[in-house]
Amino acid sequence: MAPVVFRIASTDASKERFLPMSNSRVPSRLLLACAALAMVPSAAGAQQAAGTAPALTYADLVDLADTAPLVVRAEIRNQATVERERSPGLAPGFVRLYVEARTSALIAGTTPVGESLRYLVDVPMTAKGKAPKLKKQDVILFARPVPGHADQIQLIDPQAQFPYSEAFETRLRPVLSSLLSQDAPPKVTGIRDALAVQGTLVGESETQLFLDTENDGPVSVTIVRRPGQEPRWGVSWTEIVDQSATAPQRNTLEWYQLACALPETLPTNANLSQDPRSREIAAADYALVRQALGKCERTRG
Repeated sequence: MAPVVFRIASTDASKERFLPMSNSRVPSRLLLACAALAMVPSAAGAQQAAGTAPALTYADLVDLADTAPLVVRAEIRNQATVERERSPGLAPGFVRLYVEARTSALIAGTTPVGESLRYLVDVPMTAKGKAPKLKKQDVILFARPVPGHADQIQLIDPQAQFPYSEAFETRLRPVLSSLLSQDAPPKVTGIRDALAVQGTLVGESETQLFLDTENDGPVSVTIVRRPGQEPRWGVSWTEIVDQSATAPQRNTLEWYQLACALPETLPTNANLSQDPRSREIAAADYALVRQALGKCERTRG
């Protein structure tokens, strides 16, 4: 196989040079893994290439942190551009880089990483169609380890590298702490059952929503209506259905598990209410909860 050719960035554009590197310099496992990940379309990719990438939302941070076995702060020491023909799945307006970095801190993760790291990342080209010069830049990496190679990591997706800032780390650490907490809510995967029961007074009812979770953890939502009062709803995260439970605050892990997992409307087959009026109440109460949660906004697709 012909050698891979990389472009080595230099702070002096006149000294930018092309250097052939053998395939052993860039492990084939990294090239193949990055190619496989790059086949997944990314809305963020198009936005970044157009220079309009928005700030990460709370849901973006949870998506990244929950998927990544490793969260690493590192300083880029060297970079090389992978030829486009050897970068399958590369988005238009992007360039694939082979990066050598120095580990600054392991922010999250239990797998040891080396002082020096190597990985592949897709980054937007500059306005001149060139690879950006990232040497000496501090970054945060969301990655997984490469078994048997402490000096190599694989980003969880080709663009899971972000410029480091104290503000970014300040937003990220509470998310990581919430995910690692023993009290972390179970991961909601959908709604299992909904049942509305009408009371003895006109306008009185109680609806219970029982949710599906990844590990069968108990999660239920109760919506109570009383005549002359605003509807009240809350979430129970235990086996006990608690009518005094409250709604989760926005941009918390509890909110994320509901807002980012529940469908927009109540599935018909989940509505166990028997009579038409009770079924209408169940659907309306579900819509009330969904509206109160708001949209799960993401910028990364």
